[in-house]
Amino acid sequence: MSDTSEKEQPRRRQARGERRIAQLLEAAARVFCTTGYTAASTNAIAREAGVSPGTLYQFFPNKEAIAIELGGRLVHEMRETYGEALAPVDPATSLEEAIGAAVDRFIAFNTEHPVFFALMHGPDMPGGITEAHDQLHTTLIARIEGLLSSLMPGASPADVTRTAHVCLGVYKAGLELVLAHEGAERTAYVQEIKDVLIRYLDPLVGDRLGRG
Repeated sequence: MSDTSEKEQPRRRQARGERRIAQLLEAAARVFCTTGYTAASTNAIAREAGVSPGTLYQFFPNKEAIAIELGGRLVHEMRETYGEALAPVDPATSLEEAIGAAVDRFIAFNTEHPVFFALMHGPDMPGGITEAHDQLHTTLIARIEGLLSSLMPGASPADVTRTAHVCLGVYKAGLELVLAHEGAERTAYVQEIKDVLIRYLDPLVGDRLGRG
């Protein structure tokens, strides 16, 4: 066997392992969304993935390890999402456009990955994910504060922080309704979230943004 073939074998095994892990994580996401984290089991995840429990245990020792890996990947993707969604706003952008663009990006992420809400905001969040959730929440609030500070230059830091928490709270409350509906009803709930945030922020922002 050539040196090249010997080097290729570990890479092939690694690629197969990565594909299997992705397969297990996708199955776990479906199970967690359907049953919730507490009621989920490794046997159910293995069955959903079409593999034996023994195969699953080759990669993950238990369902918490699966949830932590899945949550970690989603948190990484979510950080990229909110980085784009909360980018500085052009002064010519209307408040409606600014809020609409941010909400649409967050909603797109959450509807594409409903397990993120199931793991991060469910009543039975696995312990290993709590720290990642808290870090994400803290960073997200800081990014919202940064955006609001540019829109509310005369506001005190305490006012900006309070406003950021209210905005995030409104979004999270509305998100649960959005994920519980489909089609036109989902679209209507998304618009309700935007309207609530716009009406809340409009008197605080004043004429800082255009109304184009």
